[in-house]
Amino acid sequence: MAKYTIELTDVEDKALRIVAYTPQDWIENVVKERARKSIDTIYKSEVERMTDDPDITTIPADKNQVVLDADIKSAKEIADAKG
Repeated sequence: MAKYTIELTDVEDKALRIVAYTPQDWIENVVKERARKSIDTIYKSEVERMTDDPDITTIPADKNQVVLDADIKSAKEIADAKG
């Protein structure tokens, strides 16, 4: 499991407290929701790819496994390839 740390200035912390019960909860919710959307996108794309490939006879039932097995490039890899 990956763990990330973020530092906020006192001003940023105060500003987030106006819109969130706690900044930690807000940050976690935003990041997890964004990840969920990416998981759905990857899953849909991979199932479509596997369905269209006559050599693939089974598709994993586990959505997380489909995403983990997906041969996709990260945003960093794509940007670095562009130079």
